[in-house]
Amino acid sequence: MDHPGLPDSGLELDVKIEVIDPPRLFEVGRASAIRMKDCARVRLAPDEQVTFVTDSGAEYDVARKSWGFYATPSLNGRLRRFGLRAALVKGPASKFYLFLVEKGKEPEWHAYIEREALAIVCWLDDDAVLDRLEREMKDA
Repeated sequence: MDHPGLPDSGLELDVKIEVIDPPRLFEVGRASAIRMKDCARVRLAPDEQVTFVTDSGAEYDVARKSWGFYATPSLNGRLRRFGLRAALVKGPASKFYLFLVEKGKEPEWHAYIEREALAIVCWLDDDAVLDRLEREMKDA
């Protein structure tokens, strides 16, 4: 597949990016309407990865495997070094979510958590928390 602007590596890429133009607009949020824009679909072949980058340089990788996806880099390793923290959060309808919080944006995220009546179950980048979860799961 030809990728304009990328040097020819000699590797065949199967990644397909489908831009949604105009984006699909929808609202989320309990306390206030948050307008979201669904603007692209990325299709990866097994063993391909995409990296999302914030303006501050935080990075988030998603890697496709034949059996599914690595949804995040290692929670207590690369993700943390890339400037993101993983948190397990519970919503009012007993739905659980994995949030990736950019370092330095915690106050903004906490305000969002309060506004949306969400509860932090635990931070998933803390070695002690992960060790405790592992022990408890082995004992279950």
